[in-house]
Amino acid sequence: MKFLLSNDDGYFAPGLAALAAALQTQGQIEVVAPERDRSGASNSLTLDRPLSLKRAPSGFHYVNGTPTDCVHLAVTGMLATPPDWVFSGINHGANMGDDTIYSGTVAAATEAYLLGIPAVAISLVKRSGGHFDTAAQVALDLVERLRREPIRGAVLLNVNVPDLPYAELKGWRVTRLGRRHKAEPVIKAQNPRGESIYWVGPVGEAQDAAEDTDFWAVANGYVSVTPLQIDLTAFKQLDFLSSWLQA
Repeated sequence: MKFLLSNDDGYFAPGLAALAAALQTQGQIEVVAPERDRSGASNSLTLDRPLSLKRAPSGFHYVNGTPTDCVHLAVTGMLATPPDWVFSGINHGANMGDDTIYSGTVAAATEAYLLGIPAVAISLVKRSGGHFDTAAQVALDLVERLRREPIRGAVLLNVNVPDLPYAELKGWRVTRLGRRHKAEPVIKAQNPRGESIYWVGPVGEAQDAAEDTDFWAVANGYVSVTPLQIDLTAFKQLDFLSSWLQA
């Protein structure tokens, strides 16, 4: 199998190194990741300047752009043939619920999906980031399952792994995205010139963490696997809007 790896934490991130070390035992890998931390970049493309592609001593390629840029550049310009799968991660922190909208990790996988390549975004759910080896083993487990029973058709999986030793994981749960309360207010401060500056506040607590959600699964020691889709159409409103516009 041929894998393309990316992330949003940067090509130097320990999670990406752990993922690459694991998946290189399963086939050919290419790594194309941002040159710096681009967490929260979502699905943005860089259109106001050219992109550069460079190779680090590790053999990883890095791009002066977003996670979406990295996958787009790799698939449409760098690689002679497309990869079989794209893995994005291992992210340092959760990508659950509403976070997926902002996540550069999920965005890299989404770009692959839009280009017709099945993709997995994988995240370690704790800021301490202690057990990247667990998340790497989860990635290997997924690859083993893919070899045993390939998934056919378009697929985009969002995987969140508890920050636990692998032996302490309780298993797997197929989940839906939960929902958070609104984010905390921005944090106001002053720069050395006395000017007001603002930091985006922390995310809110989970509002919808029912037993079928990603929040519940991870909090209870399970690996959460959420299938994602890209169609944003609000189908329930189509009939209402048609009547409303004709009134």
